[in-house]
Amino acid sequence: MLIHFLVMQNKIFVGNLPWSVTSAQLQEAFAQYGQITDASVVLDKESGRSRGFGFVTFATDAEAQAAVDGMNGTSMDGRDITVNIARAKE
Repeated sequence: MLIHFLVMQNKIFVGNLPWSVTSAQLQEAFAQYGQITDASVVLDKESGRSRGFGFVTFATDAEAQAAVDGMNGTSMDGRDITVNIARAKE
């Protein structure tokens, strides 16, 4: 079985976020890498609490790649975050 992934080059996945981080704080943390069109921390539907990951969408692919290069493995409120180019859900 062959699985195809759609890659959205200007949207990044940010994992291992501290539970306290808001969408506004996520946007602020990544703003230095370019124009952000959307930033959101994914929330649990039942509890409304953070699920520990989010997505940031940049205006260009180059800005998104710069954010991956600059932020992957860095610390945010004491947690080392994972940052990579997002793949579409199937």
